Amino acid sequence: MNETPLRARETPMRARALVDLAALRANVRTLKARAPRSQLMAVVKANAYGHGAVQCARAAREAGAEWVGTATPDEALALRAAGDTGRLMCWLWTPGAPWREAVEADVDVSVSGVWALAELTEAVRAADRPAGRPARIQLKIDTGLGRNGCQPDDWPELIAVARAAEDAGLVKVTGIWSHFACADEPGHPSIQAQLSVFRDAVAYAERQGVEPEVRHIANSPATLTLPEAHFDLVRTGIAMYGVSPSPEVGTPQDFGLKPVMTLSAYLASVKRVPGGHGVSYGHHYVTPGPTTLALVPVGYADGIPRAGSGTGPVLVGGKWRTVAGRVAMDQFVVDLGGDDTARVGDEAVLFGPGDRGEPTAEDWARATGTIAYEVVTRISNRVPRVYVGENVDGYTDGYTE
Repeated sequence: MNETPLRARETPMRARALVDLAALRANVRTLKARAPRSQLMAVVKANAYGHGAVQCARAAREAGAEWVGTATPDEALALRAAGDTGRLMCWLWTPGAPWREAVEADVDVSVSGVWALAELTEAVRAADRPAGRPARIQLKIDTGLGRNGCQPDDWPELIAVARAAEDAGLVKVTGIWSHFACADEPGHPSIQAQLSVFRDAVAYAERQGVEPEVRHIANSPATLTLPEAHFDLVRTGIAMYGVSPSPEVGTPQDFGLKPVMTLSAYLASVKRVPGGHGVSYGHHYVTPGPTTLALVPVGYADGIPRAGSGTGPVLVGGKWRTVAGRVAMDQFVVDLGGDDTARVGDEAVLFGPGDRGEPTAEDWARATGTIAYEVVTRISNRVPRVYVGENVDGYTDGYTE
């Protein structure tokens, strides 16, 4: 990934996603304070939920994150290639995956089944590694989410195979972990049920001689609301980026968090049109009278939900506007009503922290019937990420990738 130092507005941009790394570091410190006796894993899967994995992993480590987590092997290996040398875990593996490369890169590999352990141990034997250094693995138990993870009935077999691989010097079990299904719904009966299965699985493994460094099940919502689930490590994803994992329970401000990304575009057209003028494909919006239309040059190819047609909020000229008509691939329109002060090149803020009265990612989630996780993660690579809050080659106000 190339990073070219650049002042935040040195060159004109069609649109930008401003990523505040100082806010991210503050969020990490806030989350660590929520779980003071646990280590923290900064989850940077999916390009750090759209924010930029390399930059966010670096900032999180600066704020004290002991671990970084990714979903796919390619994500983990890209971080290693970019110079990340700390503890790094990866959990979404498929047959034929780059096990050997992960072993050689000192990635903690999640294992959910005997088949995975078999592929891993074969890779360990072929890997270029110092003599006597085993691969690090973390065993996942499915405590009730029903996705990845070993079923409890199969857990004894997985533990037996893992212990045999340990005795052979091929692997070291560094962790036992799981994932909640409903931690964003405090009081949901599945939470205590999953905790019970998890504790039993850990106890069984330890009776068989497994000595994990870390036991972990807490995601962002559990980190914020469920102290008994913190164990040795908490995994914070969406909360690290200042988005509430459970809006019904609390806003980012309620949890002491600040949204990290601000998405803006710059008006490409401002024009007067008569009443009865159709707007965008299908003419689902027709101007009710003479008005001013502004063209915002981002669309669903940039990650703006097409479901935001007629509903998505945008701040233009200090006022909330709503997408007029359909969101197209590269652009959408807002009706400015009687406001004639907007000019081509003015900023349109789609979402941000809300400090300037702009919509938030949660506002877009409500408008489009989804969750804020999706809103920030789907912003495509057509939108440059501009980073502030970090010193890069002497620049302190921003750089882009």
